[in-house]
Amino acid sequence: MNEVLWTPSEAFVRRTHLDTFRRSAPGGPGTYEQLWAWSVDDLGGFWAKVWTDCEVIAAEPYNAVLDQPRMPGTTWFPGATLNFAENLLRRRDDRTALVGAGEGRDDETVSYAELHRRVALVQHGLETLGVEAGDRVAAVLPNCVETVVLMLAATALGAVWSSCSPDFGPMGIIDRFGQIRPKVLAVADGYRYNGATHPLQDKVDAVLDQIDAIEHVVVVDFAGTGLRVRGRPSTAYDELLGAGAGDVRFRHLPADHPVYILYSSGTTGVPKSIVHGAGGTIVQHLKEHRLHVDLHPGEDVLFWFTTCGWMMWNWLVSALASEATVVLYDGSPTHPGPDALWRLAERTGVTHFGTSPKFLAACEKARLRPADVANLSSVRAVLSTGSPLNPEQFDWVYADVKADVQLASVSGGTDLIGCFAGGVPILPVRRGELQGRMLGMAVEAWDADGSPVVGRKGELVCTRPFPSMPTGFWDDPDGTRYREAYFAEHPGVWTHGDYVEIRPEGGVVIHGRSDTTLNPGGVRIGTAEIYRAIEPLPEIVDSVVVGRPVDGDVEVVLAVRLADGASLDDALLTRIRGAIRQATSPRHVPAHVFAVPDVPYTISGKKVEKAVRSMMLGEPVDNRDALANPEALDAYAALPFPD
Repeated sequence: MNEVLWTPSEAFVRRTHLDTFRRSAPGGPGTYEQLWAWSVDDLGGFWAKVWTDCEVIAAEPYNAVLDQPRMPGTTWFPGATLNFAENLLRRRDDRTALVGAGEGRDDETVSYAELHRRVALVQHGLETLGVEAGDRVAAVLPNCVETVVLMLAATALGAVWSSCSPDFGPMGIIDRFGQIRPKVLAVADGYRYNGATHPLQDKVDAVLDQIDAIEHVVVVDFAGTGLRVRGRPSTAYDELLGAGAGDVRFRHLPADHPVYILYSSGTTGVPKSIVHGAGGTIVQHLKEHRLHVDLHPGEDVLFWFTTCGWMMWNWLVSALASEATVVLYDGSPTHPGPDALWRLAERTGVTHFGTSPKFLAACEKARLRPADVANLSSVRAVLSTGSPLNPEQFDWVYADVKADVQLASVSGGTDLIGCFAGGVPILPVRRGELQGRMLGMAVEAWDADGSPVVGRKGELVCTRPFPSMPTGFWDDPDGTRYREAYFAEHPGVWTHGDYVEIRPEGGVVIHGRSDTTLNPGGVRIGTAEIYRAIEPLPEIVDSVVVGRPVDGDVEVVLAVRLADGASLDDALLTRIRGAIRQATSPRHVPAHVFAVPDVPYTISGKKVEKAVRSMMLGEPVDNRDALANPEALDAYAALPFPD
């Protein structure tokens, strides 16, 4: 049993939404494990209670919570009509809704009333551009107030929102938005990161050259660099705020009407376009924010360091539905120093501080003691996701951040736009563990025979449906790609791609990815994106890229087979890294690049990234007979990583 590092007081437990929910659940107050068991055994009863207790706003009630408990194919809340934005804009008073912060910008505070006013104006502007329900509105924007306003205005109309971070390369943006063919594209003129300003003119030009479906461009003056839109009509965001008046008009649509399109990492090709329904998303987020994060209306302030290209942005903004204040930040988390976000927490009164193991490790390596540089008395919880927190990071948080704080490591994904396991505010925090499985999520660890195991590592599966399952993939009419992504290994059971351990006491340990998706700093990266970036280089004949665990994070390792006469010198290394950075993002740039004699393939012609990773880690490879060139693997066991 791992050491208990924090235990909630009786008074703390009593004021949580989760304790209130537990006490009113069927059967009366029991243990959390008993509550979890009920939540996955009685899906209809549990999610009906969430709908009611968390006060989902709907124009028409549902006929049933779900039509039938099957995966895939469950329809959630049939008969209900609602609007996603209406659930986030339920307040309309002078309490603070958003705080926008970032490099080179003064903090901007926006009340719920002011947010409502701006959304109404921008909604009117989008309507004049012809945006209707079902149209896609795509964005290449920083994490700022303008982005939230645009999203709410679009979804109030019933349009579908999709966003990329501005540090994506043009290929990454085109691979994503080219699939969904947006009617309107919202872009910033540039963004700031680590003390530098990065114009977006060239990226926007490339996107408009390749995606002819875009009819209009909305430009946000964010960095002051200026941006000229060529070949399309354009409107400045400020112009949208200057026209129209009145209230937001909410288009009520079926609960499974699309609200977001998010993207997989593109491991085996272009990223999959994952469609999430409005009803399932809002219900899942309300459950997580109120019961597991314990946000209280008008009291709590939630911050998470994220970009608009990560599902945590969508998750963060949904906290408006729980009537909390949301703090947005755009820029480097360690500029001008590693204390930047901790000082942000002090001046904005953050109660729930969301981060990643990578950021915490950077603070520790910088010998920063946040408790000494910022007043963190308001912080009640430190939340972390992106990769598993290692036990030593638990120690550092309790020693150097705050002793009396709930440290909640969280695990979920873009695929479910939410969490499988994470914080449970009525339970103790054990060193190195997520506190428990999320309510309503039938998570188990399965061994190689497909049997559930406790106390040892297994494949993370979810055996029963949940509301925030994707409604499908874009342009996948018969659902083939959707089924292959999650249900090919175990038909009818969601297989997530993580190794997980369910502890006997109920805690959860995530042991990392079981697939080949890269995940440095919590940003999921597909190997195919890197391959496409370096393919044009004449010196490279072939390549393979994998993730290597280091200090609780993952670093990208690239191995290249060179053309005859080519040498992996400093000049070629610079070109490789530059090509990857330009075409994808800085997060894709490998930490190590090695030259190897060959790249291993299966007999059917597929690269064996998993086997390469195993060789690098000194793990056995059992599938050599399936390889066309098994001798190629040996070189990867001898790669000279620095100590």
